[in-house]
Amino acid sequence: MLELAKRGAALRLRELANEVNVLLSAFPDLHDAFDADELPVSFIVRRDARRARAKAVRRQKPMSAAAKRAVSLRMKYWAERRTGRTGHQT
Repeated sequence: MLELAKRGAALRLRELANEVNVLLSAFPDLHDAFDADELPVSFIVRRDARRARAKAVRRQKPMSAAAKRAVSLRMKYWAERRTGRTGHQT
């Protein structure tokens, strides 16, 4: 019985946190309406995780020489096709 109560409480807390998010997105001035220390811990953790994910830098994997050569050939191929096509139209 206690386990069900914990699950229900956790679910309700998530619902409330989502409702706070909806309200804050609808009314941005509410951000300053309460102290950050009054927020539930799970809300603060989730908010900070979202911010960290948004700030994460996505880096491309370095290309090998063969991959660069293949890209270069494709670019030259399409550049020739474009110039050939525009040359016939004028």
